Formats: sequence, C-alpha cells, structure tokens
Amino acid sequence: MIPLGEPARVLDHLRAAEALAEQLGDDQRLGRIACNVCNAFVFIGEYDRAIAAGQRALTLAATGGTFDVQVIAQTYLGLAYRAIGEFRQALDVSRQAMALLTGELRYTYFGQVSPPALVTRVSLTECLAELGSFPEGHSVGEEAVQIAEAVARPYGIAIALAWVGLLSRRQGALHRAIPVLERGLALCQTTGFPLIFSVVTSSLGAAYALTGRIAEALPLLDQTLERVGSGSRPFFHTLVLTELGEALLLVGRVDEASTLADRLLDLSRTHIGRGYQAHAYQLLGEVAMRRELPDLDQAAGHYRQALALAEELGMRPLQAHCHQGLGTLYARTGAREQARAELSAAIDLYRAMEMTFWLPQAEAALVRVEGQ
Repeated sequence: MIPLGEPARVLDHLRAAEALAEQLGDDQRLGRIACNVCNAFVFIGEYDRAIAAGQRALTLAATGGTFDVQVIAQTYLGLAYRAIGEFRQALDVSRQAMALLTGELRYTYFGQVSPPALVTRVSLTECLAELGSFPEGHSVGEEAVQIAEAVARPYGIAIALAWVGLLSRRQGALHRAIPVLERGLALCQTTGFPLIFSVVTSSLGAAYALTGRIAEALPLLDQTLERVGSGSRPFFHTLVLTELGEALLLVGRVDEASTLADRLLDLSRTHIGRGYQAHAYQLLGEVAMRRELPDLDQAAGHYRQALALAEELGMRPLQAHCHQGLGTLYARTGAREQARAELSAAIDLYRAMEMTFWLPQAEAALVRVEGQ
C-alpha cells in the first residue's frame, strides 16, 4: 500500500497487528510493527510521531537482539530526520544502517517494499546534496540505482532516480539531472506510483526552468501545484515545496512562490526542522528581490536569517546562494565592499563544490562591482 500512496490504510492494519502482538507479548513483532509505523508516519508528514516510533523500534531491537528491526529502524529514522531538515542527524543514522548492510544483505528486503540498503542510500544522497558533498553523493546515488536495478523493482528504481536527479539538479549539473528525472517520471506515469510523483515533477520542473525550457516546465509545475493545493501533503512535502518554490520563481510566478515559501516557513516552525526553515527564508529573500517593487531591506533580512541557519547546519549550497543573493542586493544599493565580500564568498563556495552553473553569474556580478 505504500507505493500506491495509501499510508493511512497501512496504519490501520499496523494498529490491529500491534494490539495482537501486545496481547502475545511478542517484542520482536512489536519492533517490526514500530518500524513500519515510523515509515507510514513519514509518508503522511507526521514526523514527530515517526521519530518516536523509530526510536521505540530501536529500543525493542536492543532488548530483543533483532538485527532486522535494528536495520529497518535506522533506515526509517534516517528518512524521518531528513524529512524534518536535520540532515547531519539523518546522515549519521543512515550511515549506521548502511554499514550493517554489506554483501548480499544489500539486496535483502527484510519484509519491506524496497531493500533498506537502497533506502539508506537514497536518504544519504539527499543529505549529501544539502551539505554540498556532491562527489560522495554521486557515488552513493549510483550505488542506489545499481541496487534498485539489480532487484528489478520499478518502485525502487523510480525512488533512486528521483533522488539522484535531485542531487544533480542541486549541483547545477542539469545535463545529468534532466535525463535521470525524465526516466523517473516515465516510471511514475507508466507503473502508477503517485507517492513520489510530486518529488520528481518539482525537481524536473526546476531543472527545465534553469535551462530555459519554460514551456516544458510549466505543465509539470501546474500538476505539482494542483497536488500541493489539494489539501493532502505529498510525500516529502517540504522538499516538494522547496523545489517547486524555486521553480516558480524561475518562471516569473512570484506570488505563487511567495505563498509556498510562507507555507514552508510555517511548517518549519511547527512540524519540521531548521533545514527547511533555512530554505524558506532563502526563498522569501528571492521573492522580495523579484517583486515588481523589490523590498531590499526585507530581502536582506531573509537572506541573513537563511545564511545563519545554513552555516549552523553545514548547508553549503544554500550558503552559496545566500551570499550571491546578498552580493546582488548590495551591488544594487551601491555598497561595493559588502557586495564584493558576499560575491567572493559565493564564488569560493561554488568553486569548491563544482557548482559551475551559478559560477559565471556570480563572477560577472563581481566584475561589474569591481569596475564601478
């Protein structure tokens, strides 16, 4: 039921199973149930409850010595932590799970929809993208695709492609991102996996917009907006809001991007962690800059809030974008020294992470500032 997008029905069955397992005093089954409860809560966006269930599963695994429960609990806790924007914590717990899954265990399902070795690598791929560790991210992502193709399940392949494509899009390697995301979208459309559809369409729409393929981006963005606005939260709602918000800005739909950024900020204050709060502030800074009458003071404040969080959390790509935004803003106001410092910081980060798509724009802006 997970690939079909019915996690609520999953929870109904798990609650019935949990009552029976408690009557039997069966801690092993209770541990497995808690793992799947954690996963189901991730899919419906109840992240606090997901983390509580995952931690309970780990406790039951420790007392019962059940290897599969330990592995699955760490796998789904990694998903939960990354969904709330705690990327370093997600990285740690996912690496712990991956270290246990060597050899043939990489292809073992442990009763799950996809092998935990695949899911942990997908989780790591997104975390490494957020932290700017792109070489490791590409290596881990390629392993995820290889595992998915080896077990030959379309759902696992679609998941791996979605996050490998996201990693390349975030680095600005659009020649790599677009074909991977297009393949993922085709799998979603032909095999009926609604759960990850919005993740793929929002990332692919952003990639098309960055390359100027606006006519191809718009239908994807409209489809994603329809799902986001339906009242139900799509899988990894915060990631979708982040990608979709950026894409809408790129195609000039500032008001819609502003609405999504506000929603992302509200969610980050109540349900999710600081990583997505940083994304929300950066998006709001871009919104303020791109309005018909730009609000430069508001933009500067949002960029600084985003930058402070991104520095604390080690989110280097977002730091680079914030520095570039601030540099552009200061150049517009004639604050040459501040503009030079911010643009130089952006250029250094873009070079260090090989984010070459944004590098020429930052370098050209710096040349203009130095020529004034």
